[in-house]
Amino acid sequence: MFTLAEVASLNDIQPTYRILKPWWDVFMDYLAVVMLMVAIFAGTMQLTKDQVVCLPVLQSTVNSKAQPGTSGKAEFTTVETTTGQGEEKDSSGRKTNLDFQQYVFINQMCYHLALPWYSKYFPYLVLIHTIILIVSSNFWFKYPKTCSKIEHFVSILGKCFESPWTTKALSETACEDSEENKQRLTGAQSLPKYVSTSSDEGSPSASTPMITKSGFKFSADKPMIEVPSVTILDKKDGEQAKALFEKVRKFRAHVEDSDLIYKLYVGQTVIKTVKFIFILCYTANFVNTISFEHICNPKVEHLIGYTQFECTHNMAYMLKKLLISYISLICVYGFICLYTLFWLFRIPLKEYSFEKVREESSFSDIPDVKNDFAFLLHMVDQYDQLYSKRFGVFLSEVSENKLREISLNHEWTFEKLRQHVSRNAQDKQELHLFMLSGVPDAVFDLTDLDVLKLELIPEAKIPAKISQMTNLQELHLCHCPAKVEQTAFSFLRDHLRCLHVKFTDVAEIPAWVYLLKNLRELYLIGNLNSENNKMIGLESLRELRHLKILHVKSNLTKIPPNITDVAPHLTKLVIHNDGTKLVVLNSLKKMTNVAELELQNCELERIPHAIFSLSNLQELDLKSNSIRTIEEIISFQHLKRLTCLKLWHNKIVNIPSSITHIKNLESLYLSNNKLESLPAAVFSLQKLRCLDVSYNSIALIPVEIGLLQNLQHFHITGNKVDILPKQLFKCVKLRTLSLGQNCITSIPDKVSQLLQLTHLELKGNCLDRLPATLGQCQLLRKSGLVVEDHLFDALPSEVKEVLNQDTSIPFANGI
Repeated sequence: MFTLAEVASLNDIQPTYRILKPWWDVFMDYLAVVMLMVAIFAGTMQLTKDQVVCLPVLQSTVNSKAQPGTSGKAEFTTVETTTGQGEEKDSSGRKTNLDFQQYVFINQMCYHLALPWYSKYFPYLVLIHTIILIVSSNFWFKYPKTCSKIEHFVSILGKCFESPWTTKALSETACEDSEENKQRLTGAQSLPKYVSTSSDEGSPSASTPMITKSGFKFSADKPMIEVPSVTILDKKDGEQAKALFEKVRKFRAHVEDSDLIYKLYVGQTVIKTVKFIFILCYTANFVNTISFEHICNPKVEHLIGYTQFECTHNMAYMLKKLLISYISLICVYGFICLYTLFWLFRIPLKEYSFEKVREESSFSDIPDVKNDFAFLLHMVDQYDQLYSKRFGVFLSEVSENKLREISLNHEWTFEKLRQHVSRNAQDKQELHLFMLSGVPDAVFDLTDLDVLKLELIPEAKIPAKISQMTNLQELHLCHCPAKVEQTAFSFLRDHLRCLHVKFTDVAEIPAWVYLLKNLRELYLIGNLNSENNKMIGLESLRELRHLKILHVKSNLTKIPPNITDVAPHLTKLVIHNDGTKLVVLNSLKKMTNVAELELQNCELERIPHAIFSLSNLQELDLKSNSIRTIEEIISFQHLKRLTCLKLWHNKIVNIPSSITHIKNLESLYLSNNKLESLPAAVFSLQKLRCLDVSYNSIALIPVEIGLLQNLQHFHITGNKVDILPKQLFKCVKLRTLSLGQNCITSIPDKVSQLLQLTHLELKGNCLDRLPATLGQCQLLRKSGLVVEDHLFDALPSEVKEVLNQDTSIPFANGI
């Protein structure tokens, strides 16, 4: 026989699972325990007490019963036992000739023959039924495919409930609510005056993404209300909270796609209900079979001499009472099962809404969940709705972002940020933040910062505190779709001069970018292919009334028509393609004020005709294209202001003589082409100050080069030149002379005529020595002389001393 402790262990579910047991499950567990006690009590009594007691029915008694007028009640024979003889007599003194062993034998036989089966096995049936009901109630906790999910959920739920971050987040929400209520009661009438509605100021419309729902809080004139932290979250608690956000995210992805737990719970409830109906039906039929009296005909007359016995079932009364109690318990159990089914199908348990939590807290982004995740939360609500409310904090991205901000501010203090500030090439103070979870608050205390670079910060937010950074004029957003508060936008709109935006998809470009009315320079680097051209949101560029420089690095097939919206304002347009062929260029004709134009890596095969309409063009850069011929260069004669022409990194074979018509040309870049000679027409450009023909196949420098009296920079590195004409040294204004990687065997002494020379490249030639007259180049120093070390060492000591002045003098001063 089972002990109570052994049977109760079947219902021993881990205490942590109690949060998933609603009141009906708990009540049914108690009922199951009571039914177990009934079964054990009945079984114990059956084993410890006599089962039945039987006496033979004498023939005279049977006859008297058959006579009319006699009582229907059985008349029992008084049995007398003769002491010491083992013989028994009836009331008349007749011996029954039955001894004790024969009575025992009859009792055993009649127990099995006369007693109904239900009276014999009732305790065991109750025990079996109860065990089945207990197993059915807790099967979903033990089934392998649901056990791990439930255990994981309970573990995460407990940690979320006890996490200090949960308390902090909900406490701050309560403070925010109280502040908002106070504000609503005391200043409701004065709030509208802080909201700017003037369209002349370029304020973003209501549809602009950077305007938050609580627009009043972030107005330009009224500072944002800052709620002080209710609790201090240390680093350890912050890391644990971060881990919980990740666990909740993964658990949701793992559980939300199936409804196995829900189906299993419904299935076991249906099984219990069917079990209840079955037990009630057959038990009700057998209640009356448990009686005190039974007639037994064992058919052992040849052994005993009697054919009929009348027996009494000693436990009949008690078993009947226990059976009635058991039926009552089963009825209660069954009604609870029916209620459970009603609850299961009354509401959609595979959907769970945090609407109430969203209304009571500031976390309006808590998503609704479904399937098993939703069902588990519904079960938890039956235990305590506070669990779901606190758990919802870890489903909110707003909550996660707040946690990141707190952790970020703990790590990136003002002192640490100050150490990362550097000076850039323009001698401006610059701060570069890379791959952070957000923008630390201390950044906006660096009031003397000139350039701020934010890279790979997906949750970047620019608060109103940025208005303290009065020196900030340049902002870089690299894969960083930053959101700005309204006050911050007002500041950026009035003060920001240069903006760099690097993105993968055009949707990453913040909408407020197109509303910065005082912006001077805009750099867009990302995917702006033909399918997305309408995207660029460049239809809003017309708001950038002061934009002067537009730099687009992308894969365009045509210049977006929307760029022409700002054409009257632009003075510089730069388009860097990734090798995608730029076909349509007609829009260029409208950019009459453009002074600098760069079309790099656009797979252009000829100089676009649209360029010839740009009357104010001063500099043209067509680097890294596929231009083979430049016969159209004659049309540049109409561009009276053109001073710089860059045709480097192309496939140009020759330079047409019509280049002589570009009278005002001062800089000509033709490096990295396929030129084999320089025509005399090039040297008729009297204003030419810079000529770069490096990395071609030129074998001869024409003597006409001496005509370029204004030439200051001449680059012919990487060609096949072997002789330097003396006329070259008539260009006395030369400051840079690059002759490296050629076949030059000697440098004429006339190099001394170049008194303004500061940079001379000779490395990679066939020189045996350097002329001693280099010492007469007054501005040339060793740092500007690019030559092999052994050639420099072979110079006279006095020449080397002169060339080393730029290094020795500072050294002496340092001492």
